[in-house]
Amino acid sequence: MDTYVELHVEDFGRTREFYELLEFEVVWTRDPERKKGYLVMRNGDNVLMFWCGNEFVYDQAFFKRYPKETPRGKGVEIVLMIKDVAAYYERVCGVVDIAEPLEARPWGASDFRVVDPEGFYIRFSEAYDVLDSSHAVH
Repeated sequence: MDTYVELHVEDFGRTREFYELLEFEVVWTRDPERKKGYLVMRNGDNVLMFWCGNEFVYDQAFFKRYPKETPRGKGVEIVLMIKDVAAYYERVCGVVDIAEPLEARPWGASDFRVVDPEGFYIRFSEAYDVLDSSHAVH
């Protein structure tokens, strides 16, 4: 894996609960202490990292420019590839709120979307090669 996503969150407990419902497991964690908290979770090959875990998240250099009420994930979609997305959808549907149901998309893959407690928009997609231009919507 060459790219990782780090999400800045206020509450590791709420974050952990939500992602555990989506079958993520904690890999390791460092309890929040000022700006030193960290949580790493994994579902298969998908790894998400969470920083801070307390009110100090609002003091991050860039994000402190915005009001606390601003959803952190506005305008960002995080795509996680799932080997059997239909079976995964059946397991998590009804366990978490689904923002968009499982559908076959014009680029040839099926996916569904959820919004996490911090406002991050997460797309769970069947695995496909995003570098293959045949997946472009024409």
